[in-house]
Amino acid sequence: MSTLGNILWFVFGGFISGLAWLVSGLLWCITIIGIPYGRQCFKFASLSFFPFGKDVRYGGGVPSLAANVIWVVFFGLWMALGNLIVGCLWCITIVGIPFGKQFFKIAKLSLTPFGAEIVYK
Repeated sequence: MSTLGNILWFVFGGFISGLAWLVSGLLWCITIIGIPYGRQCFKFASLSFFPFGKDVRYGGGVPSLAANVIWVVFFGLWMALGNLIVGCLWCITIVGIPFGKQFFKIAKLSLTPFGAEIVYK
């Protein structure tokens, strides 16, 4: 079921969501200071392209909190808002609810990518 979900996801919005993570990663990697942020973006682009069958576990600590604050200021707020809006649009229909839930998962990840880890179910 997750394979079919991933294929449909990729066609109906996952490509754009994953592309946003890749573009963010490239923009962060322009500077040496931004490379850790860019690496996080690339790590989560794979989740954004194919999210079914994967989950996100949150942890971290003070260093993650500091990095997340910088992240939210530059990219996180807008990416989370975009994913939240698209997730709400998908949840209008009953068939779209699984896709909306994935967008909500990615919206939360867009706010706090540091300290988060991808876990395969």
